[in-house]
Amino acid sequence: METVKGPDSMEKRIENMVTRYQLPLLRLCFAYLHDEELAKDAVQETFIKAFRSLDTFRESASEKTWLTRIAINTCKDMRRTSWFRHVDRTITPDMLPEPTAPVEPEDESLTIEIMKLPAKLKEVALLCWFQEMTYSEAAETLGISLQAVGSRLNRARRKLRFVMDGRDEREHS
Repeated sequence: METVKGPDSMEKRIENMVTRYQLPLLRLCFAYLHDEELAKDAVQETFIKAFRSLDTFRESASEKTWLTRIAINTCKDMRRTSWFRHVDRTITPDMLPEPTAPVEPEDESLTIEIMKLPAKLKEVALLCWFQEMTYSEAAETLGISLQAVGSRLNRARRKLRFVMDGRDEREHS
């Protein structure tokens, strides 16, 4: 990406980021917040925060991982607010954003089960499987090691396999 200075170039750079990353970030925020309007607010807040700190952006990081980290932190902040905890945010298939291709019933139920995973497993699953990040990008985004990403994905797969097979994971232990 071109590196130019000045207010006009910063606005242009943010516009390019919005165009490129708005939809993937919206999906990610929806997965965290389970509410389309809150997810839209979180994405908007993500880009506002990015714009405000664009001059401190480390060029060694990718825009994708930087924005994803901001979005995850924004969603976590929103979930911490007291009113959020008192609202019923159960996930139903009709709440999921419209897919670009037809979804098989099995895929839909798998997505719902991914949303039910513990936070640390869900984070890596969303980043690697839905955002199509590499292990390295996911590790950088979450501030964890590559090994931790692999380990969490393996645990997520194992949990999902048992749920999708209709068994309790503890039966296997």
